[in-house]
Amino acid sequence: MLKGRTFTLLLISGVLIGTAVLAPILAQAGSSAGGRHIRGAGTTMVEGGTGSPTFTPLVTKVAFNWRNGEGAFECLALAPSAPAGSAGSGDFNTNVMYVTGNVTSGRVRGQTAVLRGSATVTGVGEGSNMPFKATVTRGGPGATLVLEVSGLTFDEILLEGRFMF
Repeated sequence: MLKGRTFTLLLISGVLIGTAVLAPILAQAGSSAGGRHIRGAGTTMVEGGTGSPTFTPLVTKVAFNWRNGEGAFECLALAPSAPAGSAGSGDFNTNVMYVTGNVTSGRVRGQTAVLRGSATVTGVGEGSNMPFKATVTRGGPGATLVLEVSGLTFDEILLEGRFMF
């Protein structure tokens, strides 16, 4: 009988310890970021650049941070001032668009984080208090960012930097 009680106590202890270890992990999976830190910065390339007919390449300098219900988002899009094939066409020196704003919510689901907020946009899609959504995948070069703002969608690939959460 003592062996049965010992086994039962060990089993209950194991379940309680397992629950204590797994509960925080399961609570964050698919939930709002809460106390989790979502952050990243780097240089991206916009897939397809400006699109047809010129397909002018675009690079962005992006940075974001979200923690404990507060955050910020910055994205500067740059294009070359010289046309393709001419001297300077690889110099990304023209400010095409700038998005700066506050992140009001952050959510993590697996390898993806979604940040939402309101921004001031200058250049293409300009306006104040423009809602935005930034969907990022975790990682370094090759990670992705999809920025939706001002009725526009930018699919971007991280060239340098890191997106972490």
